[in-house]
Amino acid sequence: MSHSLPLGVILPVDTIDVTLDATPHPFVRGREKAIAENWALEVREKPAVFNGTVVMLSEFGYANGRLFGRCHPVSYATFLFWRKDRVATAAHAFAHPMLVSRDNALIAIRMAAHTVNAGRVYFAAGSFEPEDFPDGVVDVHGNMVREVMEETGLDISDVRREERFYALATERGTVIFRRYFLDENAERIASRIRDFVATESEPEIDGPVVIRNAADLPSGLMPHMQPMIDWHFSGSVA
Repeated sequence: MSHSLPLGVILPVDTIDVTLDATPHPFVRGREKAIAENWALEVREKPAVFNGTVVMLSEFGYANGRLFGRCHPVSYATFLFWRKDRVATAAHAFAHPMLVSRDNALIAIRMAAHTVNAGRVYFAAGSFEPEDFPDGVVDVHGNMVREVMEETGLDISDVRREERFYALATERGTVIFRRYFLDENAERIASRIRDFVATESEPEIDGPVVIRNAADLPSGLMPHMQPMIDWHFSGSVA
């Protein structure tokens, strides 16, 4: 498992060359029974959790603005089991679209009570899935568009955005992020998200969370969010 990203450092990413390998992830071998037993515990605690297919990395690295790696499809049950001790033969990366309002606020979300991350606050996001690799290489923008639409009802497919991505490696995984600039003030965006959530029979989120400055931190904020918030409000140029 190669991983050359320094922890806690925001790195510029000009190229993402993370591919999908259809073979089983090495982490799974010999752990099938433990994964199944842990899944039974997860379902008992969160009956609504769904055992879909996500991906985990077996190789990962960064050099000269290029983020590279190899992913394998795994069950969500496998990911949740790995998450408990984060064995070094695997790694996790996920995308975070930072929604920026016209008045420069950040628009995050709070996860609903029935989800695995109940009550936690972060940008609308989800794990990469095999469908995010249409040509064998990850489509990060496509993942971001889908997850924002599913959770908030907002369509960011044609929203003005930064050309460059950024990566932030943490103890919990690596965040791949970039800013999307919405042409509405924060309260209007939040209102649109609340209206969307109200139409859902089982929404993934409780609602929007507006962050107006680096000291305006909500309860339940995921640890990886702090450096990203600081970076944005430090005046980083798009």
